[in-house]
Amino acid sequence: MAERRITKLLIANRGEIAVRIIRAARDSGIKTVAVYANSDRNAQHVKLANEAYALAGETASETYLVIDKLISIAKRSGANAIHPGYGFLSENAEFARAVKNAGLIWVGPPAEAIERLGDKVSARKVAEKVGAPLAPGTANPVADVSEVEDFVQAHGLPIAIKAAYGGGGRGIKVVREKSEIKELFESATREAIAAFGRGECFLEKYLEKPRHVETQCLADEHGNVVVISTRDCSLQRRHQKLVEEAPAPFLTENQEKALYDASKKILKEVGYVGAGTCEFLVARDGTISFLEVNTRLQVEHPVSEEVTGIDLVREQFRIAEGGKLDYADPVISGHSIEFRINGEDPARNFLPSPGPIHHFVAPSGPGVRVDSGVVSGDTISGNFDSMMAKLIVTGENREQALQRARRALDEMQVHGLPTVLPFHRLICNEPAFVAKDGKFDVHTRWIETEWKNPLEPWTGQREELSSGPSMQEIVLELEGKRISVAVPRYLITGEAEKSPSMHRRTRGSQTASHTGAKGNSLLAPMQATVVKLAVEEGASVQEGELVVVLEAMKMEQPLTAHRAGVVRNVAVEVGATISAGTRILDILDQ
Repeated sequence: MAERRITKLLIANRGEIAVRIIRAARDSGIKTVAVYANSDRNAQHVKLANEAYALAGETASETYLVIDKLISIAKRSGANAIHPGYGFLSENAEFARAVKNAGLIWVGPPAEAIERLGDKVSARKVAEKVGAPLAPGTANPVADVSEVEDFVQAHGLPIAIKAAYGGGGRGIKVVREKSEIKELFESATREAIAAFGRGECFLEKYLEKPRHVETQCLADEHGNVVVISTRDCSLQRRHQKLVEEAPAPFLTENQEKALYDASKKILKEVGYVGAGTCEFLVARDGTISFLEVNTRLQVEHPVSEEVTGIDLVREQFRIAEGGKLDYADPVISGHSIEFRINGEDPARNFLPSPGPIHHFVAPSGPGVRVDSGVVSGDTISGNFDSMMAKLIVTGENREQALQRARRALDEMQVHGLPTVLPFHRLICNEPAFVAKDGKFDVHTRWIETEWKNPLEPWTGQREELSSGPSMQEIVLELEGKRISVAVPRYLITGEAEKSPSMHRRTRGSQTASHTGAKGNSLLAPMQATVVKLAVEEGASVQEGELVVVLEAMKMEQPLTAHRAGVVRNVAVEVGATISAGTRILDILDQ
């Protein structure tokens, strides 16, 4: 097959992954084109790319999920290739096909492979065909609640309801009681539609306390498949990963061989091309069960890079150009751990908390890598994912990687909004994770079921920023293309220029922290969209009963009644976007 050459690459994504791809492209001598939603106009990926174009919208459904807009910008900019990153349209076969039909190079697997593996139901059939281990599940998406009830009757509880076109932990709900079936089925469907545009869900028997282990794979169009490394991604909340490491520790040689063999068979069966990840659950008794294939680059890909020396993004470019994988499964050297730095409050059940980043300080030193999409002064939007950066720490072995991680996490600072840094600092000394006695006790629901959370809720802190430089950037859009110019600040403000003050923190000053309730009123704990009102005016509720479901950063947040009483003064409606502290409704005495 003839080789193709990527000369100008459009990145159909945002944030940290867009920055990562831009840097790899620059290393490869490839020019880059960024796209952006309105709130991303001044984001780092926009500034780092050679060119940037507006998507003319605010939400994902108006911007990064609109295929026609992305193809149009690629053509206008002269890009001859598109990289989808992860999330958004990265596992969308229609997008892959549209890119190819437009005569562009698609940096990803063929549309047919995405259809067979990106759909979890179809992926199960492929895994079954090649003899990969599987937990019981439905052969096709379920149509309604009654089918869920029938599956529970046949296989018992708990079960997992999973978005067929999902990824990143979204659209997954675990049913542990029969009374939860209707609500969780509807919630999984809503999350799937919001994040992926498709609401079909399938069912699977849920394994208790399993580890989440996966293989990072590469495949070329010449039929070669290599496994770059295993990874353990068991430390999760809401089925979304927080900490990942490579290679996956505490596996037997037989388990590793089974993972490698099954992954290669699955990818070869569908004619896979590009980077992909095969995910598995490893039960306490050592049983391995295939979970899904992510037909894209993974958030946690850096840990595989660190222990092999392979740049996976540049390999994606090379494979998309028709290159051949001329090496075997690489030998693993060292150990690497990735910590996702999310805008969430770990003391409040990892509540997504968008807001400004007043001060961002990345650590450095031996074994430390930071992949970030933000700098000081940026803002984390409530419209998108909560992750702002990734801290990747590598050592000669797992013990040294943990030692370096403790140091790096202590050095890292993010001021202006709550982050998961306090959780990460604790976890590096947590016996279940550190496994000093050789017993690795973390599993996919360990945070929810076993972790004793000692953290105090973030109360807020006001940062006093410098008055800024003498020049100010002005951003213009000319026919949708972003152009920035610098002008003297006084031309904009009309004020005499002041001497810049030193950045300083006003100690002791705090902003209000919304806990979700104040007196009789239920308040929004974060900026969010109302996706469901579970109660009506005048309804009687008990403490702990579901009253409203909010969606923030592509995750649903159910809010329950903080007291028993009667619902009064409902102040929001479904579809409304509300800010932190907004009164949603009151619960008054009977």
